[in-house]
Amino acid sequence: MVGSADPAAELTPTAAAVLCAIPAWWVARATKVGLSGKWLDVHQALNVEPPLVLAGAPPLERDCGPMTGEQVGSAYVEALSDSTRARHGRHYTPAALAAELWVLTKRALGLKSEVNALPGLLRDPACGAAALLLPALREHLVASWDTDPRLVLNGLPRLIEGVDTDPAAAWVANVVMAAEMLPTFARVPERHRRPLPCLARVGDGLATDLAPARAVLMNPPYGRVKLSEADRARFADTLYGHANLYGIFMAAAEQTLDQEGVLSALVPTSFTAGRYFAPLRAMLSSRMRLQSIGFVEDRSGVFGGVLQETCLAAFTRKRARRTTVPSLGSSVSTVATVDTPRGDGPWLLPRRTDLAPVAAAAATMPLTLADCGWRVSTGPLVWNRRKADLFARPGNNRHPIIWAADIDGGTLHRDSARNNTRYVRLADKEHGAYLLTEPAILAQRTTAPEQPRRIVAAELTADDLDSWGDVVVENHVNVIRPANLVPLISPGLLYRLLSTDAIDRLLRCISGSVALSAYELESLRLPDADTLASWETLSQEALERKVAVTYRAT
Repeated sequence: MVGSADPAAELTPTAAAVLCAIPAWWVARATKVGLSGKWLDVHQALNVEPPLVLAGAPPLERDCGPMTGEQVGSAYVEALSDSTRARHGRHYTPAALAAELWVLTKRALGLKSEVNALPGLLRDPACGAAALLLPALREHLVASWDTDPRLVLNGLPRLIEGVDTDPAAAWVANVVMAAEMLPTFARVPERHRRPLPCLARVGDGLATDLAPARAVLMNPPYGRVKLSEADRARFADTLYGHANLYGIFMAAAEQTLDQEGVLSALVPTSFTAGRYFAPLRAMLSSRMRLQSIGFVEDRSGVFGGVLQETCLAAFTRKRARRTTVPSLGSSVSTVATVDTPRGDGPWLLPRRTDLAPVAAAAATMPLTLADCGWRVSTGPLVWNRRKADLFARPGNNRHPIIWAADIDGGTLHRDSARNNTRYVRLADKEHGAYLLTEPAILAQRTTAPEQPRRIVAAELTADDLDSWGDVVVENHVNVIRPANLVPLISPGLLYRLLSTDAIDRLLRCISGSVALSAYELESLRLPDADTLASWETLSQEALERKVAVTYRAT
């Protein structure tokens, strides 16, 4: 699903040059541990053919000797074309994150020594060039130093397995992992030496016949994918709407774990809150427990430069009751320890220490915004599909547009930057689908990372509708309106609640994304009906204080 049947056809000249330089890199590594003769030839040392003919010595070769295995793998992936990386979801894991994911995995496995031998099979089902497997392999080799080196090397295929659909990546993975074995291999008497084991293979990491694993580590491909009927049936209990590859890989990994298994993944945080991942959350939390989840502060560079929040999540079969939330910035520290999230609703997970009490308080609250009689929808106008229907001036069948910029500052206004696209022309048959004719609360769907608030909302009142007329809401705005005639919270209180600092903090425990979905808004946790009723007549200043105390945001 994420590879190519003909890797050579997709290799850029630079990627081919990286592959051609690897034999020289191998010579440098093997020579350093005192090997000679045929063991300096990577083809004989591994007894596995490269994915293409490695002809000539490229200029890149002289620079490869000092590179680590991670740097070699990264050089290969980064040399692929942008289109190839995007099409197959290929991205290389930064070494620091690979090391931290292994630390979280060890904790989930209950390995408490500083250096540990592997307790069972460790698999990466989308291994690429083996970045996630290298830390575990190194530690196992160090822990096994006093064991007969032949036994150690012969046992590795039962302990480490990488799978990838890209033959070139699998070959690189085998070489860089074999290079880690060289110090152990050098201790084997010459007459007993055999080619080093290959720990990665070309294959489908989603296959149903994989051996049970004690731990699965992954930085899987991501992006929407069309599933076969068989795969849709296989993953039916984890799907809602379209399938995302990384969610499929997480679900498949759970199916391949043994009874003491651990699943560790470097993935976007959307699985912790988004509507499309609700069944996945329900499945994972019913069969496993979230032992730890760390949020990566640098949003860029993990998934092909895509700007989104990323996390390291470790799940265990053990019945853990608490989840540790470490910070993964320039230094590692514990943000909080919270009740282990359960169920299909958004998981409340604090990204900062000051958010931990808010998440804990909200987790005990009985109501959601939807329970209180409010529904949220996304503005129906996708403007770039209606460019020919946008106008600067009113006219026949033209209706004013409310843009996200029109609700900046919490007050509805006409932002001057949208003067040239203020009106949209609608056909009569489109009125029901597009026109908003009743008062509502509007909230921006996306905010810039540097904005101080995640919730930016404004009221659309009856007076506004008298002034503007029936309006059309653009797609970057959420529309919040009553689902029944008498919602549990009045429009005025709801708008003022959304304006409080405590509710803004709460939303940051639901989603670290700059996007604010309708589903996440409907899932906002709220106190009981009596408490809400007591807030109706409070001034805004008094409401801020009451809400802060209730959500422990003081």
